[in-house]
Amino acid sequence: MVYGLSSIVGRFLNYLLVPLYTYTLVSSGKYGIVTNIYAYTALLLVLLTFGMETTFFYFANRQRERSGTVFSTALWMVGSVALLFVLAVNLFIGPVSGALGYTDHPEYLRIMATVVAFDAFQAILFAYLRYQGRAWKFAFLKLLFIFCNIGINLFVFVAAPRLAVSHPALAGWYTPDNQVLYIFLINLICTAPITLAFIPELRQMRAGVDWTLVRQMLRYTWPLLLLGLAGILNQVADKICYRFLVPGEEGDAQLGIYGACIKIAMIMAMITQAFRYAYEPFVFAQGQGRDSKESQALVMKYFVMVTLLAFLAVVAFMPLLKHIIAPRYWEGLRAVPIVMMAEIFMGIYFNLSFWYKLIAKTFWGAILSGIGCVVLLAVNIIFVPRVGYMACAWGGFCGYGVCMVLSYFIGQHYNPVPYPLKAIGGYFALALALFAAMAAIGTDTGAQMLPNVLLLLVFVAVMAFNERALLAKVLRKLHVRK
Repeated sequence: MVYGLSSIVGRFLNYLLVPLYTYTLVSSGKYGIVTNIYAYTALLLVLLTFGMETTFFYFANRQRERSGTVFSTALWMVGSVALLFVLAVNLFIGPVSGALGYTDHPEYLRIMATVVAFDAFQAILFAYLRYQGRAWKFAFLKLLFIFCNIGINLFVFVAAPRLAVSHPALAGWYTPDNQVLYIFLINLICTAPITLAFIPELRQMRAGVDWTLVRQMLRYTWPLLLLGLAGILNQVADKICYRFLVPGEEGDAQLGIYGACIKIAMIMAMITQAFRYAYEPFVFAQGQGRDSKESQALVMKYFVMVTLLAFLAVVAFMPLLKHIIAPRYWEGLRAVPIVMMAEIFMGIYFNLSFWYKLIAKTFWGAILSGIGCVVLLAVNIIFVPRVGYMACAWGGFCGYGVCMVLSYFIGQHYNPVPYPLKAIGGYFALALALFAAMAAIGTDTGAQMLPNVLLLLVFVAVMAFNERALLAKVLRKLHVRK
């Protein structure tokens, strides 16, 4: 609970930076640069950790008497790779910044390369806390970073501009031209000191490196690296390639609009993440028995119901939710329903993915995610130059949709689960019909919100009627507890 809540609460608090940036940055192009570089850092974090968190857990649990050596070896491996990465970026900063389109601002890349190196190193340290069951230190450090990040951002983007006018001596350093630089510097300022809190754990590095263990860990981790790369590319490839497909200030502006608007759709990602924390240990505990398959089928139906309800709720309350971002970004709101549906597909794909995890055929995960990534990239490369950021939304929709469909049919061959397709299809059909009605009514003004909420209640009523037996059972249990 502590691990899950700290991650979800942390993600929600970070969500608060979206309105801060969209209302204070002088142009959507600046937010486009932030979106693009953070997409690179997400990809690089997977590369620099190369599956070593999971690998550490695997070997530490099988060699408990040598867990300190396993931890030290993993930390030296990731730390060495991270240090070499930072040195390489600084050594070749000219060609790197030119290739990525940041010739005028190589400092962005220097700073974020250092940030991602710290994050990779800390990933193993946080994994060690989880291994030791030290949930409270884990949660405290995660939330400490977030509160510091938000606090300094509020000072820089809210207080400093006012101080620069009223008391230039106190905030003469502030200039709107450096807003993007401030965002990245704040991240570095908040990330680096967290490492100091791990001084007791860092003493374990005195155990050195077990080179026999290094070879064993590398053999285990490379398939995890491929799986992680395929997964993260599905999430960030569109934001990385956008500046190459639509270069210049226009590309940055469009990417900024898209990156801001899809933050509204991330409500669905938060639901999926919360579900994953609760559901994954449950499935692995049950194994492959008949009861497990029936549970998977039932939970799939309820997952679809809840996420479709969230989808309709976001659409219905869009006249209110759109104020999370500044009005100049609102033209991109038409991408939100598509991205949310893509997130639902991703959640269904996660549900379906247990077939290859339970029968130890995890290579299927890399294959399916890789196919989805190819589809996403193809849609982006072909259509972004023609229709702009809407192609990014449809690319995710198609990529996750393909993963979902392929995973279902291949999974039914290897490890069939009796999913209630008729009920799931019925809820999808109803949700899409209600969405079409909401779209016809409109989601621009507050007056349109009332009829949309009534349509949302139709979905709730149908769910309550169809699941009345379960609802009655839950109500009886609540009554008994009282």
